Amino acid sequence: MIKKLLFILAILPSFTLAQHTIKGTFTPADQFKFAFLYHVTADTSIFVDNADITEEGTFTFDVKATQTPGTYRIVYAQPQEEYNFDFIYNNEDIELTFDLEKGLEFTTSEENKLWTSYNKSMALIGNSINMFYNKDSKKEKDFNKILEILKNSQSEFEKAAEGKLVLNFITASQPFIPESLIDAKTFTQNAKQAYFKHINFGNPVLQNSNFLIEATLNYVFNFVDEKDVNVSYINNINAAVKAIGNNPKVKKILLEILWNQFAGEENEPVANHITSSHLLQIAKDTNDLELTKNLIYFKNASIGNIGSDFEIVVFDNAGQATVTNLHKLKDANNYVVVFWSTTCSHCLEEIPELHKMVKTLEQGHLKVIAVALDENRYRWKDLTYDYPEFYHVFGEGKWDNPIGDNYNVKATPSYFVLDKDKKIIKKPYDFVAFKSYFKTLPATKKEVEKN
Repeated sequence: MIKKLLFILAILPSFTLAQHTIKGTFTPADQFKFAFLYHVTADTSIFVDNADITEEGTFTFDVKATQTPGTYRIVYAQPQEEYNFDFIYNNEDIELTFDLEKGLEFTTSEENKLWTSYNKSMALIGNSINMFYNKDSKKEKDFNKILEILKNSQSEFEKAAEGKLVLNFITASQPFIPESLIDAKTFTQNAKQAYFKHINFGNPVLQNSNFLIEATLNYVFNFVDEKDVNVSYINNINAAVKAIGNNPKVKKILLEILWNQFAGEENEPVANHITSSHLLQIAKDTNDLELTKNLIYFKNASIGNIGSDFEIVVFDNAGQATVTNLHKLKDANNYVVVFWSTTCSHCLEEIPELHKMVKTLEQGHLKVIAVALDENRYRWKDLTYDYPEFYHVFGEGKWDNPIGDNYNVKATPSYFVLDKDKKIIKKPYDFVAFKSYFKTLPATKKEVEKN
């Protein structure tokens, strides 16, 4: 009798928990091998299930009754940050198709079909408004017709979405609707002022999706004055922070995404504004040591800042060693701090070329401090004899080295040009960029002799 009860208990979940299904077809089928299902939350994605793709390109996920409604994500290739799409799940069967060229379509799912239809409708109305202004039309009657369609569409979609999760997204997406005809410039200004009016950053449905991220990024990057782009970015970021309000978790996530965006593009003024005005204090308050270090290292290694100091062993002509540091050096008008490694193939090509170039300069124009982020002290020491024009520093620990950290070094070789006061004035992206800088220096020895 006990064995029978155990058997019944074992098979019950297969009937009670698999309440809904998510089915899909990928095209072309031979381009897909697997699909992973994730539940999207404010700060991460939680794995739910995985499925193999059949030869016909189909897959099925059985969704348990305990699965929380919300935004979900299907990942279909690596890297997963690039190859994925999101959708709404709210206790209903979902059928979809995903074509690499045509994109995502839903054949079954009231929530997702409604959201798709809403976005298409708003895009069409937006195009009508753009066309009206591009034609420089002043016919108020035509403009009012477009406004009427916009008002009715928003209202009808909100009514159709009542009781559904998608209502949260539709109401938050409500566009600016003027009362009457206004010129294009005023329209844009008013649309910008009203942008966050209907977005509630405290709404958990919006938080557990990409909506707030996409809305914030669109605001920051779309409302930009091309005459002064960075000022626009900074003003937009400040406005977004104000709109986010007292939602510290969301604020941190959004600001970190923005910081990564600008830092990745080496837009130091905007990235460092985010750090100084908003994100660094949040990182400290939340005891996020990793983020705190990243913010500080990036800021300290930015153009215009004094390069971080470190010890250098200098040898005189007699071979006598003296310990000094970068900030005390007074033997050149400019300095190059180059980070390299004995195991870096690019470094082993560029360092000899750099040495040849430096040898052509008159003394006092440029001094190179070569910092090897390495683990093999003996190999490094042997190679240093080939480059007597350089000051050499062994950065023990490779990527776990304070000198490299303080210069925010992520790859080797990396170049930093400092003036005589050790202020960072250039950060050549690669050796080609360094050569361009080198050409701006005073005449080389050979050029002087020719003249």
